[in-house]
Amino acid sequence: MLHSDQIILTNIEAINKIPAVAHILEIVCRTTGMGFSAVARVTSDTWTVCAVRDEINFGIAVGGELKLETTICNEIRQHKQAVIIDHVAEDPDFAHHHTPSMYGFQSYISVPIILKNGTFFGTLCAIDPKPAKLKNPTITGMFTMFADLIAFHLDALEELAKTERELKKEQEIAVLRDQFIAILGHDLRNPLNAISNSTQLLSRSNLDERTGRIIKIIRDSSFRMNGLIENMLDFASGRLGGGITLSRTADEDLERLLFQVIEELQAIWPLRDIKVNFSFDHPVHADGKRVAQLFSNLLANALNYSPSDSTVLITAFSSEKEFNLCVTNQGKQIPDAAMERLFQPFSRGEVEPSQKGLGLGLYIASEIANAHDGTLDVSSTPEQTCFTLNIPFTHDNFK
Repeated sequence: MLHSDQIILTNIEAINKIPAVAHILEIVCRTTGMGFSAVARVTSDTWTVCAVRDEINFGIAVGGELKLETTICNEIRQHKQAVIIDHVAEDPDFAHHHTPSMYGFQSYISVPIILKNGTFFGTLCAIDPKPAKLKNPTITGMFTMFADLIAFHLDALEELAKTERELKKEQEIAVLRDQFIAILGHDLRNPLNAISNSTQLLSRSNLDERTGRIIKIIRDSSFRMNGLIENMLDFASGRLGGGITLSRTADEDLERLLFQVIEELQAIWPLRDIKVNFSFDHPVHADGKRVAQLFSNLLANALNYSPSDSTVLITAFSSEKEFNLCVTNQGKQIPDAAMERLFQPFSRGEVEPSQKGLGLGLYIASEIANAHDGTLDVSSTPEQTCFTLNIPFTHDNFK
């Protein structure tokens, strides 16, 4: 909790962040003919100048204080009404008031500054040793308008500060969350690798049919978990500022890598029909591991979201101008609402219980495409859905 002195300093800083205040005080003096005008912060304990224009050498600067009990502003704090005095000596209410005689003024005007929540902040005030004509709608209306304007700006500054505090807190939470994801993903790799290696060893043994099915379930689950961990780590890396990193090879053997991914997924979906049409006529300058990761996400989605008796078609070609990869399945049409957020993190659309995941696969895939200065697009009709990766070949690709 802030100390009262710190609160006052914060109030002074807030007033001086409002560019209009200096002009307001100048206009007040010019319009009324009075030599001193100020914005004062008035609390139950203190009267402090936040901004001032002093043409009569009253002698108090920003941050200066008056004893609260000696000010009329203390009374305004209690009743929250403006006080206007044209000529103290002729005013029945203030002719014998201690404040004018103590500070030597004859004209006085002070209007309360009330914040949106009803809190009394302070006053916009002016004084002068000479009488002035203040009790008229023009002057009082001007002061009221200026006081309201100052209150509006103070409320806006407070809302902005509140938003910035909340944003900072959210950012800190986001960083901690992403650090947790990164650490968790890294630490999960070791036991998962142990499980995967053990299933490979067991699968080479003479197993009965039931045990073989169990080993296959463990192996398939390990493969799926590995993909989830990879996506978690890439997501956390991107969020923490690292982004998707690439290690390009001038003549990447993408055909071999794509077939490797197909074999891995075909082992998990042995009954699915996967047709391939590849035509690699030009070297591809890319990160093969990343393209394979992208392809694995697309193909796994295609197999997950299409009927078991349908065919998944994969086409890929390279030319002097581009590398193009398309994965097509005959699943349900993707709804328009889901299409809008398909490549956003944690977006999974409508899925079956068996298809639940983190919703990071397509996001990571799109980030890999972006890192290659390429695009990942989707088209979906009632007949088929097609995800297409396109990496154009430019001079920058080979730097």
